[in-house]
Amino acid sequence: MQQTDVVIVGAGAAGLMCALTAAGRGRRVLLLDHANKAGKKILMSGGGRCNFTNLYCEPGNFLSANPHFCKSALARYSQWDFIGLVAKHGVPYHEKKLGQLFCDNKSSDILALLLAECEEAGVTLHLDTSVTEIAKLQAGYQLQTSAGQLACQSLVIATGGLSIPTLGASGFGYQVARQFGHSVLPTRAGLVPFTLTDPQLKTLCTELSGTSVEDCLVSCNGQHFKENILFTHRGLSGPAILQISSYWQPGDTVHIDLLPHIDLPEWLATQQRERGSSELKTLLAELFTKKMAGLLADSWFVSKPMKQYTPGELRAIAERLADWQLVPAGTEGYRTAEVTLGGVDTREVSSKTMESLKSPGLYFVGEVLDVSGHLGGFNFQWAWASGYAAAQYV
Repeated sequence: MQQTDVVIVGAGAAGLMCALTAAGRGRRVLLLDHANKAGKKILMSGGGRCNFTNLYCEPGNFLSANPHFCKSALARYSQWDFIGLVAKHGVPYHEKKLGQLFCDNKSSDILALLLAECEEAGVTLHLDTSVTEIAKLQAGYQLQTSAGQLACQSLVIATGGLSIPTLGASGFGYQVARQFGHSVLPTRAGLVPFTLTDPQLKTLCTELSGTSVEDCLVSCNGQHFKENILFTHRGLSGPAILQISSYWQPGDTVHIDLLPHIDLPEWLATQQRERGSSELKTLLAELFTKKMAGLLADSWFVSKPMKQYTPGELRAIAERLADWQLVPAGTEGYRTAEVTLGGVDTREVSSKTMESLKSPGLYFVGEVLDVSGHLGGFNFQWAWASGYAAAQYV
């Protein structure tokens, strides 16, 4: 049986950060992953450019049934700490918008720096290695794996959630948590596109598939986000939709202000006064694409010259554009979700050490915990921060 100080299961963002930091403290670290490559989610993130953190990261950017849990780890390993690591390796990056930091080149730059740090610190990485059984020892844990039997003092679960199963996501971490007496809060897909089945909405979205509308204000359940939305042949996507999806529950109405930067009643009154002979669809084509303007004007309103509208009709047009209300049929699910909401109940985990309060020597980091960030680099920052926090104590 191979003996080591620390076994980390999961070589994603949180597992890699935990491994390099713990090994840097002089701990003997064995990092396992059932995939044939480390950091697969890192590689595909941010459209292949990895949105590795956010300049404005703070606890308010995270969802959890226990909202204070994330504060300690985020304070001890901040976005500035990870930016320092990126700078140390000379990885060029830029701010896209809203504090979102992306690699100038490609995501593999981030994975390469993490693997280089692991190698330098002496981490042993085993890929294509599955864990079949875990047992508690008097001091530590014993693991049956496809690479043989292992024993360790500290066991870290960094296996992520259920999002994007094609990259190897599974519920393994939740199984381990339950095995050692932990509650797992209900999971669901987060940061995910909406699907629509209402025939009228479906037709509109299909016709406009690929069309993006900038800076829409999307609201649901007291939360709102101002970002782009994207029409797809299945429904709606884009940053604002992904953000609000984490707050949406089946049956809820989503409100979309398509033109939050315009005082619509005033704009329509001005158009009627100054361009009375112009048709509504012609004027809307100055705010949207010509195709979208035509579809909205024909399906939502009766398009006619502006001078023919009554004040009541203009008011109705303004209200519809400023508060488009729809009830999504559902989401695209884990297949395309960027995160998994819910997970290991953080009330049973130390916010300081990430150690189980039920089973000493067992730690949980990253997405497997009930902590999910907004879109824009926040989930990576949680991975870095929670991995770093656990590494100080394993």
